Amino acid sequence: MKVFVKAKPDSREAKIEKLDENHFLVCVKEPPIKGDANRAITKALAEYFKVPHSQVSLVSGFSSRDKTFVIEN
Repeated sequence: MKVFVKAKPDSREAKIEKLDENHFLVCVKEPPIKGDANRAITKALAEYFKVPHSQVSLVSGFSSRDKTFVIEN
């Protein structure tokens, strides 16, 4: 399943907001330095979809706020 994420690093609180079926707004507290925010978003998505974080992978948008993740079932 492909998931499109609008990332908000350095947020006051960590949360996931579902915009539609495949689009999410993910706020994380970590800064976008050395991939910290990407790892936090991956972990948050894994918890949201109740899968191990090894089944969530970032496929595009490594340095962008618009990211695409693939979640394996």
